[in-house]
Amino acid sequence: MFTRTESFQQFIRLYPVVCILLALNILLFLLTFLPFFPEYLLLERWSGYNRFIAAGEWWRLVTSIFLHRSFSHLLFNCFSIIILAPALEKMLGRIRFCFFFLIAGIIANIATYLLTPPAFSHVGASNAILGVLGFYVYLAAFHKQMMSRQHAMTIYALTAVSVFMTFMQPETNHIGHLSGLAAGVVLAPLFRKKLSLF
Repeated sequence: MFTRTESFQQFIRLYPVVCILLALNILLFLLTFLPFFPEYLLLERWSGYNRFIAAGEWWRLVTSIFLHRSFSHLLFNCFSIIILAPALEKMLGRIRFCFFFLIAGIIANIATYLLTPPAFSHVGASNAILGVLGFYVYLAAFHKQMMSRQHAMTIYALTAVSVFMTFMQPETNHIGHLSGLAAGVVLAPLFRKKLSLF
């Protein structure tokens, strides 16, 4: 389920939305930090800064999903997308998966806006990635026939580690991570269609 055996060309062909998400994250990171582009312009205009969201810059609830503050931040989130997202794109289909990813991230960002101070600012795809993990938690908990016990235990372990790391790492958007996970669980039955067994 989470083991990648495809070649690079096969991965692009089988998971185009995942590849677009990865490319978008990488491109925006390069535009943010390469010297030929105005320094930190995208972070200033597109990050999830609560004070500006309150002033009507609602697009920050979306654009902040695709921005990252450091290479390690980008690398970890891209790695998580590569591991977790392909199976969900295959299950839901391209359009459903795309909407699920975005809506989970937006819901988490709205929760962040509502539950954190006005000066709070956040970026990163991790809120939406936790939404993907939440989808798997829903399947493991309520549709046990759809996956092996080994896959279910892997999902529970990944979830436990993700929640633990959320509170252990400094400058992590705790509200966003937990809200993204919860959003994935709640949205899953709305997006689920006939799925094949793992």
